[in-house]
Amino acid sequence: MFTENQIKAFENIKTPFYFYDIDLLTRTLDKLKSASEKTGYKIHYAVKANAQPKILKLISSYGFGADCVSGNEIIAATENGFPPDKIAFAGVGKTDEEIEYAIQNDIFSLNCESFAELEIIQQLAEKAKKTAKIALRINPNLNPNTHHYITTGLEENKFGINLWELEKLITDLKSFNYLELTGLHFHLGSQITDLSVFRSLCMKVNNIQNQLLKKQIKLPHLNLGGGLGIDYHKPDEHSIPNFELYFNIFKKFLEPIPGQSVHFEPGRAVTGQCGSLISRVLFVKKGITTDFAIMDAGMTELIRPALYQAFHKIENITARVPDKIKKYDVVGPICESSDCFGKSIELPETARGDLIAIRSTGAYGEVMSSSYNLRDKAGSYFSDEI
Repeated sequence: MFTENQIKAFENIKTPFYFYDIDLLTRTLDKLKSASEKTGYKIHYAVKANAQPKILKLISSYGFGADCVSGNEIIAATENGFPPDKIAFAGVGKTDEEIEYAIQNDIFSLNCESFAELEIIQQLAEKAKKTAKIALRINPNLNPNTHHYITTGLEENKFGINLWELEKLITDLKSFNYLELTGLHFHLGSQITDLSVFRSLCMKVNNIQNQLLKKQIKLPHLNLGGGLGIDYHKPDEHSIPNFELYFNIFKKFLEPIPGQSVHFEPGRAVTGQCGSLISRVLFVKKGITTDFAIMDAGMTELIRPALYQAFHKIENITARVPDKIKKYDVVGPICESSDCFGKSIELPETARGDLIAIRSTGAYGEVMSSSYNLRDKAGSYFSDEI
């Protein structure tokens, strides 16, 4: 993953910091563009995965759209090259100011998640004397077989409109003369590796569309969301997801109506593998069963392990005795017992000053960082600059 010159450069950079492999990101985007063009599918990058301006500029240069979940994400997207007419705005709790900004900028769609939200968008659009393009986010009640904290498509989740509400809601929409219904939106969750889940989604979407067609309702687009996972255990062997296999599932089982465009919102699958968190060992502390490798990076720089026990591959990239393997609990400096990146991790014998790389942090790493304990913000560096 890292060249000798990069590791030498890391030695002189204040840790912790995020390192992004721009060559890998470019190759990933090439694969995504090729696979999406073969199927005719439209891509909206999920900005919530990584909002680094340099990364956003590179992704937008491929002609992709953006999937945003806040007003500030819309601003970041437009400032970094994404045209408003390719921006989808989702989120269960949009503020009035965010909705007004989206309406004024004529974005591709506001993906709505409740009747109460539709009422407010109607009021704000009428006030602005502009028509708001909307899509209905449907909760398909499908289990994506992922961690329950990143599952979004079950009836117990806060997201989306339940199937049993849909018929009445579409009927009521006819009275909302400042709303234009342009599509349906679905999103099952994140880090989905069981691809059969997407086949089940296709079956569900086909059924919903058939019910709408019986009522002569034909919509311009379908948005199937994102959720495609990455291989956290083998980031080098599987550095780029198989986008062709993923899209071919939808090509085989999804039944869009003639002229209907199909949209996707990948995030983690685009940026996840290109990022690493680089940290320095502060101390090695003796433990009862394993020693502790105490680092200068913590849950403030990568919260996923603390938040939902996520696995990230951990490597000692400057080990002095690489063949002598020991087990360590790899932990950070934060005053929380949950500030732990991994327990009983096999590493070369580790000492103070060694550099540790926590892999696959290009998605939901830097973007979820915080200043808890009044920590300094970690820096960001790129392979084309080192």
